[in-house]
Amino acid sequence: MKRVAKPAGAYNIILEEVDVPKIAATEVLVRAERSLISRGSEIWRRYVREEAIDHRSMGYSLVGRIAEVGEQVEDFAVGDQVAVVAPHAEYVAMEVVNPRHRPSVVRLPEAVSAEAGTFWPLSTSSVLWMWQTAAGADDTMVIQGQGLVGSLCMQAAKAQGVDRVIGIDALPLRCELARELGIDAIIDASAEDPIAKVLELTDGQGAEIVVEAVGGRAGAAAFEQAQDMLKRGGLLQVLGLYEEEPLPLYSGKIMGKRLVGSYLDASLRPEGSARALELLASGAIQAEKMITHRFPYQEAAEAFGLLYDRLGETMAVLLTWDD
Repeated sequence: MKRVAKPAGAYNIILEEVDVPKIAATEVLVRAERSLISRGSEIWRRYVREEAIDHRSMGYSLVGRIAEVGEQVEDFAVGDQVAVVAPHAEYVAMEVVNPRHRPSVVRLPEAVSAEAGTFWPLSTSSVLWMWQTAAGADDTMVIQGQGLVGSLCMQAAKAQGVDRVIGIDALPLRCELARELGIDAIIDASAEDPIAKVLELTDGQGAEIVVEAVGGRAGAAAFEQAQDMLKRGGLLQVLGLYEEEPLPLYSGKIMGKRLVGSYLDASLRPEGSARALELLASGAIQAEKMITHRFPYQEAAEAFGLLYDRLGETMAVLLTWDD
């Protein structure tokens, strides 16, 4: 079988030929259909690095069908379509009886397609992050960044009943998609001052919640701006990663406000997972509209290159494994 690998050398994506995994009695073997590339962790933490990366870190959002079940497995059967937290590969062996950390395999409802199912891990996290804010009907939430995480958080927040969600991005494709997905207001940071616009939209008060979902090279500047968009008594939640520099925190700006880093409560994961599947099945999370490109797995290197070199043209990029 083939799997995606990142040997030594920046931007070096290859396909490795390896044996199909042998499953234990408590595992299932999943044959891949679709997998989703993460622009955050896979590009900034893996693709751009000079060192070789463990193949198990290459990907975490895969959908496929169970090809084999271990003798102790009772809750899954051959032919079940499942979403799994697993790397990009034709076949993956998944523990289902005694997972060490968290459930990493879920059966997909019939209403969730293979492509939409690849959004299950990030949708689960987005649901939990929005629960963490405790935002509701009387709140205005600003989400900086409308990439995969920011967009999923926006949709989860709307489903949670947040009164008004304002998005910020500098890429026209993301701004237009946010409008299509039902955001209440979108600010094009390439055309106007996002701080001034947020204050205008909130009668000079600022938002009750600001979610920093930018990360990467623009993350530090976004974090600094977030402090000026936040209402006194409000909550600044940081989801962004990979800035590779300290975030500027000003005591004069953060006094009287709350700051929290992203935290996923493990005890709530089963409930968050179920809620994510509900939102995907109902269309409250419109995953398929977020997909801009599909590549056969044989062109994985081109897919990674597109995400890195032509960000303005992309949103979700999938690898297909069953063509």
